[in-house]
Amino acid sequence: MEADLQKRKENKKSLRVKVISMGDAEVGKSCIIKRYCEKRFVPKYLATIGIDYGVTKVQVRDREIKVNIFDMAGHPFFYEVRNEFYKDTQGVILVYDVSQKESFESLDAWLTEMKQEIGPHGSLDTSVFAVCANKIDCGKRRIVDESEGRLWAESKGFYYFETSAQSGEGINEMFQAFFSAIADMCENGGKRPVTAVNVGFTKEQADAIRRIRNSKDSWDMLGVKPGVTRDEVNKAYRKLAVLLHPDKCVAPGSEDAFKAVVNARTMLLKNIK
Repeated sequence: MEADLQKRKENKKSLRVKVISMGDAEVGKSCIIKRYCEKRFVPKYLATIGIDYGVTKVQVRDREIKVNIFDMAGHPFFYEVRNEFYKDTQGVILVYDVSQKESFESLDAWLTEMKQEIGPHGSLDTSVFAVCANKIDCGKRRIVDESEGRLWAESKGFYYFETSAQSGEGINEMFQAFFSAIADMCENGGKRPVTAVNVGFTKEQADAIRRIRNSKDSWDMLGVKPGVTRDEVNKAYRKLAVLLHPDKCVAPGSEDAFKAVVNARTMLLKNIK
């Protein structure tokens, strides 16, 4: 009986998981992993050829986790190599470079590639995603701000972290939360808990903030066309104001979006008699 009890304890403590890294070439995927596993930063860029594989052990609460890490090359040339590694993955580290807008905009394409490779019977809900806004040490060269990255990640139920593989900032915190979430998922029957990331905003709010952020001018921001009446401008403004007012919306970037809408309304009304 004592032997059975001991065996059950060992089974609970022992866990083997598969983690992959995704993101464009040169965003720092390998550097993030090296910084955590080897406590070092490699300043010279060395492109990953296909797949780099490594194993590390971590302790989460009373459970030891053996992590198999597949660091996947981001260059399109290696698609035929990495496409074999998407299935049966418990954790995904999705990385972009905050100084390279294109690497952020390609995150959706990476999710599409993963969905395609896991097939119609697979689901992203069986993986924990950690989005790393990497190279935050770049200073004034930063293009993608925190609110934009956080909005994208949290609107999908993904974890979001600001990281610097060079300085080490945010790396340990990211991996600790990441592995803890994977352990929770495994204890939840292999499906990511619905409340894993507390999203306190709607898809409509997230879409509105993204649209406002990418608007060409005040007309586009309010979703109206030149020639509309003052009443139509005010109607469009009220709809967005109710949706994005800081007292009611907690989505990242909502406060800036609300201010932009107020300014756009003021600007348009000045030019409408």
